[in-house]
Amino acid sequence: MKYVIVIPDGCADEPLEVLGGKTPLQAANVPAMDAVVAAGIVGRAFNVPEHLPPGSDVANMSLLGYNPNENFTGRAPIEAFAQGIELGPEDWAIRCNLVTVIDRVMKDFTADHISSEEARQLLESLQQETNLKQLQYVPGVSYRNLLIFRQGQMAAPFSQETWARPPHDLTDKSVTADYPRGPGADFLRGLMTDSEAVFRNHPVNLQRKKNGKLPATTTWLWGIGKTPALENFEQRFQLRGAMITAVDLLRGLAALVGWKNIAVPGATGYTDTDYAAKGRYAIDALDEFDIVCVHVEATDEASHEGDVQGKIKALEEIDQKIVAPIFDDLRKRGDFRLLVTPDHPTPLRTKTHSHGFVPFALAGTGIEPETASSYDEATAGQSQHAFPEGWNLMKFFLGKT
Repeated sequence: MKYVIVIPDGCADEPLEVLGGKTPLQAANVPAMDAVVAAGIVGRAFNVPEHLPPGSDVANMSLLGYNPNENFTGRAPIEAFAQGIELGPEDWAIRCNLVTVIDRVMKDFTADHISSEEARQLLESLQQETNLKQLQYVPGVSYRNLLIFRQGQMAAPFSQETWARPPHDLTDKSVTADYPRGPGADFLRGLMTDSEAVFRNHPVNLQRKKNGKLPATTTWLWGIGKTPALENFEQRFQLRGAMITAVDLLRGLAALVGWKNIAVPGATGYTDTDYAAKGRYAIDALDEFDIVCVHVEATDEASHEGDVQGKIKALEEIDQKIVAPIFDDLRKRGDFRLLVTPDHPTPLRTKTHSHGFVPFALAGTGIEPETASSYDEATAGQSQHAFPEGWNLMKFFLGKT
C-alpha cells in the first residue's frame, strides 16, 4: 500500500463577496481534487485545539497524527531540529523573523521577502554586536530565521508561558500590544530594540531602499520553546515516510518523527514555487517510501497577503501539477490512499491563521465512494466524516482505526 498526503497550507477559507459568496476553493478550478472526492469521501478535521495558537506548527503536528496537547512545546525548536541544531535540556530556540515595522505598524512580516543572503548579512551583524556568548543567530530561508539561547552562566529567563504574537497575525496592524510577554519578555524586547539600532543604517537596508524595497527594520522574536520528543512514525505505524516541503517547520516535524526530507529544486515556500517539480519528486519518492507528504506553502502566503486571485491560482497549480499527476500515478501502482487537506484555515479577510475545521478529501483502497463530488468547505461541512480531534485523522487515513 502506498500513501500520499497533499497539504495546500491554509487553503481553507470563508465565503467572499468579491467571489460572489464563494470560498477560494469553490471559485478555483480544481478538477483533480474534485475527482478525489468523487472517487472517495470528503470530510473535515479540527487540527488545532482552541487553547493552542492556530499555527502551522500545532496544525501539522496534529495532521501527522500527534496530539499537540501532549507533544507541542513551541515552533522554533521544531525548525531548529530541521537545521540539525541540537538543543540541550536547558537550551531554548526562538523564531527570529526579519520584519518591517514602521510607526509601530507591521507593514510587512517578510521584510518585503528579503533574500536569504541579505538576512544572513543582517544576522551576522547582530551576532557581532551581542555581548552574550550564549546567543546564536542562525540564518534560515528569507525572513524565517532562528535565535538559540544556550545554557550558560546566565540562566534562561524563559518558561513555557513566554509568548509573543506571530508577526503574520499583525499585517497592517499596530504591534504595540503584541511584543513578547511573560517570563523573559524584557530580555527579548531588549534584543529586538538592539536589532533596530543595528539595522537602521545597515548597508543591506540602504541598498534595499535604493532598489525600492522595504528594509528589515527589526527582528520579531516569537515561537519560543524546547525540543519536543515525538514517537518515531515508522515504529508507530510500520511505514517509512518522506516529506517534500520548502519550509523548515515541516522539515523539522518530519525529522522529529523519523521521515526523510526530500529537497526539490525550485521549491521556494512562496507562490512562485515549482509545483510540477514537487509533483514529480513525490511520484519518484513512492518507489522508496510507503508514505509521502507534499506540503505547499503558497496558498497560505497568498492568504497572508490578502491576495484572492493569487490564492485561487495557487490552488489551481496544486490541483493540476501535484494532485492530478500523483492521483494518476497511484492508480497505476495498485493499493493506495490519497489524502488532500490543509492544516488550518487562513482567511483572506483576516490575513492570518485561525481555528476551525478544514476540509479533507480521501480516496483509495478500502474507501467506498459516496455521493459528494466537489472539494470545498461547504461540502465537507455536510459530511458525516468529522474529526474534532484532528490527530485521529491519520489513523483513519492509514486504516488503523
